[in-house]
Amino acid sequence: MKKHATQATPSTTKAIPRCWLMKTEPNEFSIDDLVASPQQTTHWFGIRNYQARNLLRDDVKIGDKVLFYHSSCATPAVMATARVVRQAYPDSTAFDPQSDYFDPKSSPDQPRWFMVDIRLVKRFKKPVTLAAMRASVVLADLPLLRRGNRLSVQGVTAAQFEIICAMET
Repeated sequence: MKKHATQATPSTTKAIPRCWLMKTEPNEFSIDDLVASPQQTTHWFGIRNYQARNLLRDDVKIGDKVLFYHSSCATPAVMATARVVRQAYPDSTAFDPQSDYFDPKSSPDQPRWFMVDIRLVKRFKKPVTLAAMRASVVLADLPLLRRGNRLSVQGVTAAQFEIICAMET
């Protein structure tokens, strides 16, 4: 069967970057830690929820945009934007018995958990608080605002990403 000339091939198809909100507890890893990291780049490790793991492993790609979010703190807020600079690879903390994220059922041969690398793009001068996002009618469908949504990695639309970035000014 002959292919039509109009069909895109993998080499000619350019993926559109997706947008994500990634939660971190600032007492574990904060925006200050990211800023101080070599090349302002870090591993996004320690994800131990299968749904979030699947997103990291299967959907998060190099070039995707990230909202860096402080959770479980006095004032939860988006603190910065970042970009994914390395796609999913095995989370080595799962293999380390000294790590809080150790999983005896995970091995380098058959990893259960994955991580990606992100690099800081812009630290917000004014964090966009959870309260401010809740007050925004245009963010009513933001997954973060849905009751019971506790995933540490969540997809957001490009429009939601841009609205949150605009709220920083």
